[in-house]
Amino acid sequence: MDSGVIEGGLNVTLTIRLLMHGKEVGSIIGKKGESVKKMREESGARINISEGNCPERIITLAGPTTAIFKAFSMIIEKLEEDISSSMTNSTATSKPPVTLRIVVPASQCGSLIGKGGCKIKEIRESTGSQVQVAGDMLPNSTERAITIAGTPQSIIECVKQICVVMLEVSSPPKGVTIPYRPKPSGSPVIFAGGQAYAVQGQHAIPQPDSSSISPQLTKLHQLAMQQSPFPMAPSNQGFQGGMDASAQTSSHEMTIPNDLIGCIIGRQGAKINEIRQMSGAQIKIANPVEGSADRQVTITGSPASISLAEYLINARLSSEATGLAAN
Repeated sequence: MDSGVIEGGLNVTLTIRLLMHGKEVGSIIGKKGESVKKMREESGARINISEGNCPERIITLAGPTTAIFKAFSMIIEKLEEDISSSMTNSTATSKPPVTLRIVVPASQCGSLIGKGGCKIKEIRESTGSQVQVAGDMLPNSTERAITIAGTPQSIIECVKQICVVMLEVSSPPKGVTIPYRPKPSGSPVIFAGGQAYAVQGQHAIPQPDSSSISPQLTKLHQLAMQQSPFPMAPSNQGFQGGMDASAQTSSHEMTIPNDLIGCIIGRQGAKINEIRQMSGAQIKIANPVEGSADRQVTITGSPASISLAEYLINARLSSEATGLAAN
C-alpha cells in the first residue's frame, strides 16, 4: 500500500504507543531530559512516557501525522545510534537490526494480519522489515504487541502502513480498549549463591544485604517459588524457603539449536560468564555432535540458581529471536 496517504498530509490526529525496556527509555529521555525535550520541540508532537520503576515503559506519541512521524523518526535514529555505539568495541561483523514494539488494540489485529496473513505479508514485502504480531494480549489489557525489526527507514515505512490500516474506517477498535500498563518492578526475588536477586526483564539485579530485610525477602522468595514466571528446575527435595534452598545441588539439561548458541555464549564468552555470575550456577555447553542441529547445555547448582540461569538463558533466546528473524 502506498503510504502517500500519510505523506500527503492526511489531516488527522494520531496516537502511537511504543513499548520499550527501561534502558532504551533512559536513552530516549537523555541526561536531565534533554533528548526528549529536543524531540518534543523539533517534532511538535506530544511525547508522554509512563512512570518509572518498571522494567518496561510506554512511550505515547500524539499529534498530527507529520509531527508524529518526525518524533518517531528521531526515536528510531536514537536507537540506531545506540546500536552503532555499542558495536564500537565489538568484534561482531553484522550489525543487529533496530527492533521496536508498538502496542495496538487486539480488535484491530485481524485487519492488520488480513485474510490468510495476506496484509501482513504485503507490509513485510513492501517495507523490507520483519513484522510479528503477538498471539496473546498483553497482561490485564485488550492490546497486543507488534514487534518490528529492520533498518530505521524500513521500520518508519512499516509503521506508516500499519497506521493507514488502523485509520481505515473498516477497522475501528471494537468495544472498550483497556490499555496495557506495565507493572512496577515488584519483581520476583530469587536466591542464588547466598545473594538475593530481583528478576527484571532479562536482567537479574542484585539486591541489598538480605540480613536487613530477611523476612520480606524470604516471603518474596517463597512467593517466587510458588508463582514463578520462569520454569523451575525439577527437584525431588523441593524448596524449604529461605537460604536452605541454596544448599541443595542438582542438575538440569537444556537443548539449544546450534544457530542460537552464539547469542548465549556472547563475544569471548562474555554473555555465558555473566549468566554464570548472576545465577551462581555452573553451565557447561557440550561440543557440537555431527548430524545434530542442537547443543546440550547442562546447568548444575542449587534449584534456585538453576532456575535463574534457565530463566536468563530463555530471556536471552527470546530477545535474540526478533533480531535473527530479520536476517
